[in-house]
Amino acid sequence: QVQLVESGGGLVQAGGSLRLSCAASGRTSSSYVMGWFRQAPGKEREFVAGISWTGGSTPYADFVKGRFTISRDNSKNTVYLQMNSLNVEDTAVYYCAAQYGSTWYWGDVSKYNYWGQGTQVTVSS
Repeated sequence: QVQLVESGGGLVQAGGSLRLSCAASGRTSSSYVMGWFRQAPGKEREFVAGISWTGGSTPYADFVKGRFTISRDNSKNTVYLQMNSLNVEDTAVYYCAAQYGSTWYWGDVSKYNYWGQGTQVTVSS
């Protein structure tokens, strides 16, 4: 089992920045890739960004390219999402998730094995 705990959410004005963290514990291993998703009220959960174990693969959703950066510190079993130039449309609950296996399905919610509880990000105008 893998436990994921997100932190760093909050209220920020449009144009501001936040840094989310996701700490993993339990049976973590190098076969896990990590993803960040978000879900706004009344909408489906959507992929934001992902990162492989080495950090060599970091796909992003088009709507965050150039604004968000995903990174990881394997010594701390932690993944980060630096969010800059936030706008009102970024308001959502942000979740981190872990996927194990040799083939990665970055944007497929059903392929992720473990999820955190989510952290609220609210961007005011």
